[in-house]
Amino acid sequence: MKTLTVRLPEELVSEIEGESRRRKLSKSDVVRERLSAAQQGPARASRAVDAIADLIGSVDGLPKDLSARKKKYLKSTRYGRHQSR
Repeated sequence: MKTLTVRLPEELVSEIEGESRRRKLSKSDVVRERLSAAQQGPARASRAVDAIADLIGSVDGLPKDLSARKKKYLKSTRYGRHQSR
């Protein structure tokens, strides 16, 4: 195994040290675990998408590119404009 020196913010170092003491592991082991978990991908994001997967695309009649052109869509529907009585 190779050695790598990294400078970390104090807050992160104290978090790693605390976890190291709590789990009775070396700081290097804690850092290796965190790096491995980060390398595996955004598990948190995929769980969030899974939680709302049944809602995605459930509104009919909206443009397919609404997320990219929301301002233009809202302007065309006069959303947020005062209506005369």
